[in-house]
Amino acid sequence: MTIFVDADSCPRPARELVLRAAARTGVRAVFAANRPIPGIGGNAAMELCPPGEGSADNRIVELARPGDMVITRDIPLARRLVEASVLVMDDRGQVYTAENIRERLSIRDFMVNLAESGLGMARTANYGRRELKTMADSLDRNLTRLIRESSG
Repeated sequence: MTIFVDADSCPRPARELVLRAAARTGVRAVFAANRPIPGIGGNAAMELCPPGEGSADNRIVELARPGDMVITRDIPLARRLVEASVLVMDDRGQVYTAENIRERLSIRDFMVNLAESGLGMARTANYGRRELKTMADSLDRNLTRLIRESSG
């Protein structure tokens, strides 16, 4: 089992949380990005991807298998992974499933269309203690489940 992180847009506190969880559980973590991410070590590896749109996403899709976990806020990537039966969650602890991914993608596409039309709403990029706590709880719960399933 491996935890893959779409590291280009993952907040540092979430990356650090994954590193701690990987060290605590002995699960390998792979951070995929188009640039080096500082602080990656131990049982975590950096998957440096070539420049270009979607190269880190494509690499994660190539590597991830059922029983792995992927952390990303990229909803089109999440859809590809959910369709491949990989557990996917965002950096706020929201798990993407076959039941909710189409709705999330539809909302995302609607918001992109609004923004392209000049009608987009201002986004708040708050990533504080509440978001990190929700992420930590979800990561722990889902990681524990995947470890139990892989050993049983």
